[in-house]
Amino acid sequence: MALGALSLSPFLPGAQQSATVANPMPGTSSDLLPHFLLEPQDVYIVKNKPVSLACRATPATQIYFKCNGEWVHQGEHVTQRSTDQGTGLPLMDVRIDISRQQVERIFGLEEYWCQCVAWSSSGTTKSQKAYVRIAYLRKNFEEEPMGREVSIEQEIVLACRPPEGIPPAEVEWLRNEELVDPALDASVYVTPEHSLVVPRARLADTANYTCVAKNMVARRRSSSAAVTVYVNGGWSTWTDWSACSTSCGQGWQKRSRSCTNPAPLNGGTFCEGQNVQKNACTTLCPVDGGWSGWSRWSLCALDCTHWRSRECSEPAPRSGGQDCQGAELETRNCTTELCSHAASGPEDVALYVGLMAVAVCLVLLLLVVVLVCYRKKGGLDPDVADSSILTAGFQPVSSKPAKAGTSHLLTIQPDLSTTTMTYQGSLCSRQDGHSKFQLSNGHLLSPLGAGRHTLHHSSPAAEGLDFVSRFAAQSCFRSLPRGAASMACGTFNFLGGRLLIPNTGISLLIPPDAIPRGKIYEVYLTLHKQEDVRLPLAGCQTLLSPIVSCGPPGVLLTRPAILALRHCVEANAADWSIRLKKQSCEGSWEDVLQVGEEAASGLYYCQLEAQAAYVFTEQLGRFALVGESLSMAAAKRLKILLFAPASCSSLEYSVRVYCLRDTPDVLQEVMQLEKQLGGQLIGAPRVLHFKDSYHNLRLSIHDMPSSLWKSKLLASYQEIPFYHLWSGLQPYLHCTFTLERLSPSTCQLACKIWVWQVEGDGQSFNINFNIAKDTSFSDWPVPESEASCPALVGPSAFKIPFLIRQKIIGSLDTPCARGADWRTLAQKLHLDSHLSFFASKASPTAMILNLWEARHFPSGNLAQLATAVAEVGKQDSALFAVSEAEC
Repeated sequence: MALGALSLSPFLPGAQQSATVANPMPGTSSDLLPHFLLEPQDVYIVKNKPVSLACRATPATQIYFKCNGEWVHQGEHVTQRSTDQGTGLPLMDVRIDISRQQVERIFGLEEYWCQCVAWSSSGTTKSQKAYVRIAYLRKNFEEEPMGREVSIEQEIVLACRPPEGIPPAEVEWLRNEELVDPALDASVYVTPEHSLVVPRARLADTANYTCVAKNMVARRRSSSAAVTVYVNGGWSTWTDWSACSTSCGQGWQKRSRSCTNPAPLNGGTFCEGQNVQKNACTTLCPVDGGWSGWSRWSLCALDCTHWRSRECSEPAPRSGGQDCQGAELETRNCTTELCSHAASGPEDVALYVGLMAVAVCLVLLLLVVVLVCYRKKGGLDPDVADSSILTAGFQPVSSKPAKAGTSHLLTIQPDLSTTTMTYQGSLCSRQDGHSKFQLSNGHLLSPLGAGRHTLHHSSPAAEGLDFVSRFAAQSCFRSLPRGAASMACGTFNFLGGRLLIPNTGISLLIPPDAIPRGKIYEVYLTLHKQEDVRLPLAGCQTLLSPIVSCGPPGVLLTRPAILALRHCVEANAADWSIRLKKQSCEGSWEDVLQVGEEAASGLYYCQLEAQAAYVFTEQLGRFALVGESLSMAAAKRLKILLFAPASCSSLEYSVRVYCLRDTPDVLQEVMQLEKQLGGQLIGAPRVLHFKDSYHNLRLSIHDMPSSLWKSKLLASYQEIPFYHLWSGLQPYLHCTFTLERLSPSTCQLACKIWVWQVEGDGQSFNINFNIAKDTSFSDWPVPESEASCPALVGPSAFKIPFLIRQKIIGSLDTPCARGADWRTLAQKLHLDSHLSFFASKASPTAMILNLWEARHFPSGNLAQLATAVAEVGKQDSALFAVSEAEC
């Protein structure tokens, strides 16, 4: 409703009654509503200083303030009138002052506000509301930053919650009293919650940090937080071995390393292990040469001279010794009747010519014999090329007819697969504890000798305890575990055998003829817990396999045994440097092999596959695979398992999340632990690829019905530090989510568990489990299929029959120009990347068959191996023709 200027006076005390405006433009000001050129703005009262609110409007005859619904007295207005030079319309400026007492009178009821109301002859117009607030900033911070010590490259988070204030305080950070500006320093940033974050700590980040909060009233400082960035020490590479301390005889040589790669700083830990290694050395003493006695004088020659000789061989010079001094041949004249007799007649010349002709004929005959033998042995025996010999009871199935009177080479009586005694190990129950055996001779192998070879057996419990007590007494094996579940042992002879620890993927293959004939060895295989055996890890190193002992050490093996280990590495040559470590009796660990290369000593070799490693070793001992990451893309496999109680009698319910090394031995350990706790497995285990990015592992719970359940976790997630998973002593770690039912009748739980590694680019790996469905123990993962007996001795330990194996070795070991030899077999079995290692051994074919046995026991497919052997024989059909003609 429009109000005239004269109608205002009854409402405003002391209002001047004036209805005229100086020089109004006809038809302009009288027809327009006033509009504001300046409206009152929000203001803050600092301490006791009053504030002013102002407004300007045109065309306006009157302007008054209205605060919190009440008109401000006319006497409190300061009014100024003028005319707009451009339009000629009247302008009016009004200002009022507001004190702290006016605002405090209504404090707590509502906020204090004011607005302008302008009049013209056409009506009224209201301005926007302007709020007047009392500014303040409290003294105490709601949360102050806390000092801490962090490792280099780790993340630093300093939290700060400023004091309460109006207007809200602005936050800035000081580092050693200097302003931290994220715009100028890309290595830091400040979160919306005012926390200072350093993603990758540097040594330069060691400082005192202060959080500063300020607004128009005051400036507050938090207490300083001391941040120390430390560096753990790391070993440098070993120096070369020094020269032997003696120039003749036995002495010492040493090598050293220093804790400078990097050196420990700011309280970081010093390197673990020895900085000096010593090794015995023997320097051969120089031996000067000595002359042997003179030979007899030769016959007098045609030139009437004869000679005699001697050799520098008693002793021969060696190890830098001096050669013999003097002449090795002495000549002198002979003028006796021998001279005239030696010069006689042409009959002697004819005799010499005849002898030379006979010698030439003998040489030609010898060459013919050698060529025939080479053609006979150059190709694969056709009987071995027949694939049925490995799968059909060794019966002859060759399509080539056998010659009359010659028994077929594959007709082996008796059949070893049915008549040869089964040699179980000493840990297996036997009906006859002292039985003897003797292999009968067949057509494929030369006789094994008439002597009998006896295996001594005893009860499993007695022999297991006897092994442990006997070997644990040795100083270098005092850490042997006492549990039979992590140890296997047996008695072996030249026929070899196999030890395995069930459900761990760990086995030891002792191939035939690895133990010298006439010898009987007691051998053990042991799985160690990581916390029981101290394996120092430096820098980016991480344990990739279980720690396994096989022994006793020092036994004489004529062929390498094969130790099978499971590992958890995602192998990539560009990301990893993987080493085989072996512990000496002194307790120190040494690198004996770089995986993918051949050891200089020739005693070790490792075939690394996706899930397992097969270690060839001629010396038994304690082994482990250790990896060192070469880039942040290097990853190891972790297995994630969830467990929950099978029943719940209280309102609380716990869900346990395990993060463990992805090897069967650790999985079995966690399963046994949870069975004792009465837990049940929730969902199927998942695999997480944990990268060497220095980022921690985070776990959180989501999508839980809030009307039925609530989490007792105060934070939004739990965190497992990176170094605990990468280089910690525990093979598994776990976090517990404790939940609470809001009603005792609630028995269903549906939620998701997320597990992810914090990455620099913000990407995360998550695993979702729906745990609403109960899972009983019967749903637990079934361990991989393995032989039920931990020790197998003799032919029962191998898939390939003994005599057939010997025949294959005899046929393929000899190099063949046409390619029908062990090299082709290695190619057929996809083992051709190891040809140089196989070639360094006395029997390359035996190495290939041993590796096949280790990889495919007990479920190996003999038909596939037989097919590969048969394909080797088809390289050249002429080989079969030669073999057939010579049968």
